[in-house]
Amino acid sequence: MEQFISAISDYSTYIILGLLIFNIILFIMFLVQNNKIKHERERYQNLTKGLSGVNFEELFMHVNSDINNINSNLKRLEDNLLTVETNLTFAIQKIGFLRYNAFADMGSELSFSIALLDKYNNGFVLTSIYGREKSVSFAKPIKNGESNIPLSPEEMIVIDRAKRGEKEIGFK
Repeated sequence: MEQFISAISDYSTYIILGLLIFNIILFIMFLVQNNKIKHERERYQNLTKGLSGVNFEELFMHVNSDINNINSNLKRLEDNLLTVETNLTFAIQKIGFLRYNAFADMGSELSFSIALLDKYNNGFVLTSIYGREKSVSFAKPIKNGESNIPLSPEEMIVIDRAKRGEKEIGFK
């Protein structure tokens, strides 16, 4: 024991210096940990912002419920989108138009034919023939791009234009 006390008194300066360095290291570690705790506290406060007295279990249950609601809303929206897309395939998507003179002695190209088709080339062609005495309008059904009623050359042109998706208004 006497040797121990003698060693301590001989090396007391080194021991004190070592303890001082150890305390400085501990203080630095304390500051680093204190900074980490402050950062985690800020993250926790951001997580529970606007919520008072909430524990994590309630918070996670609330978030899970919100996610389930969002998923069910998303599923409903996807179903609605599919219905709309299906309905749009039967909407008029293709249009062909042509103005022309039905009679050689008439000017101003007052007669016309217009084809209105859906995605599957179903629809109708509407024709209006303008004459000096009277005008006649009629429609012919179109199924798969064809009609069971004989078509005029102008009507065939507008059906072809509609199928090809020509956007311009054509003249004969």
